[in-house]
Amino acid sequence: MNQIQGSIGRWQGAGLMATTLLGTGVFILPQMTITLAGSGALVAWIVLTLAILPVALVFGRLASVLPHAAGPAYFVEKAFGRTAGRTIGLIFLLVIPLGAPAAILMTFQFINELVVLSGWMQVLTELGLLLLLLLLNFQGIQVSAKLQFALTLAIVSVVVLMFGAGGGNLAQLEFAAENTPLDVSLIMAAAGIAFWSFLGIEAMTHLANDFKDPRKDMLASMMIGTVLVGMVYIACTLLLLFVPATDGLAMVAAFDTLLGGHGAQVIGILGIAGGLSTVNVYTASVARLIWSFSREGVLPRYFDKLNQHHVPVRALVVVLLSMALVIVLTYLSGQQLEHLIAWTNGVFVLIYLAAMLAAAKLLGKRYWGLVACGVLFCAMMAVGLGWSMLYAISLVLLVAPMLAWQQYYLQKKALLAEGEML
Repeated sequence: MNQIQGSIGRWQGAGLMATTLLGTGVFILPQMTITLAGSGALVAWIVLTLAILPVALVFGRLASVLPHAAGPAYFVEKAFGRTAGRTIGLIFLLVIPLGAPAAILMTFQFINELVVLSGWMQVLTELGLLLLLLLLNFQGIQVSAKLQFALTLAIVSVVVLMFGAGGGNLAQLEFAAENTPLDVSLIMAAAGIAFWSFLGIEAMTHLANDFKDPRKDMLASMMIGTVLVGMVYIACTLLLLFVPATDGLAMVAAFDTLLGGHGAQVIGILGIAGGLSTVNVYTASVARLIWSFSREGVLPRYFDKLNQHHVPVRALVVVLLSMALVIVLTYLSGQQLEHLIAWTNGVFVLIYLAAMLAAAKLLGKRYWGLVACGVLFCAMMAVGLGWSMLYAISLVLLVAPMLAWQQYYLQKKALLAEGEML
């Protein structure tokens, strides 16, 4: 059984897209950006949402006409050759074991709203979440798609309800915004952190073959999900700008203030489910990329197996084990969540940039305007992340020469074999 058969429709895909982007960040990132940039966080979210739309359009178009489990790595390979494509694929593989634990750490903040845990009990709980993801993925992505569509509706409904309840305080919001000076550097830094919220656009391209009709539904699903998510993040930021600040999760306090209580339960449960949804999609995406690379000879043939649900289980287990290792090491080293987010974002800036450049070659001149906007977006994010981009650049400098040498070795070996046959 060596082919993945599609079973996801347009609205299920939109649900996957939205919960992947909302996921861990919807109830946390607005608070982090406000802490960093004050009322400038609202500007950062609006600019980021507008800037990401061309990127989503390009990714959606690429995935619809070139559906492949390798996603951006396949696009870059088609445009610029095998070494370039595999470099993008491998840095994606190398960053997910770092980014996914960051998502798990964010998810754990919602668990702490319900049950306070610390030390090794926290680590064991986080590892238990990975075991849950293994069980969920074992049945195939179509099960997750149905569950995550329902979760998207629940998250959006809660945000709309809160925003409606807070409508009477809009005058206070306007007053605060007028009297808070805007700092461009802080806005850019906030956008660099907020970029985490849109990580997942590229992950959906790995799942193109899981769609019943990727040419028809892929682009629509990605655009519906992206626009919806941008609106939700802007609404959440508005809410937090005029709800009094407090210790802990600001969205919990906002829920209690606007709707009279039970914020820890409602926001906590939705936050846990959303966080798991994000990690779930990335886990499925990386497992499929490993499966694809295994079939192409980049990685061992051991991973070239699918179960009865068309899931690359061996790759899935290895991905989750690597995440578990990073979670333990993060706890032992005391690494800060903000650092994990920034380093992860930097790698995705390079992946997005490479995909935009590939699109310029693969999609033709009619898409050059969108591609230019996408490239500008990547440049803006790189400036916002600053020194955190060094991690991503270091990965490329490490991986690209190794793959180039591997390609040279294989070609030389093939020529020698051909010479012996003659």
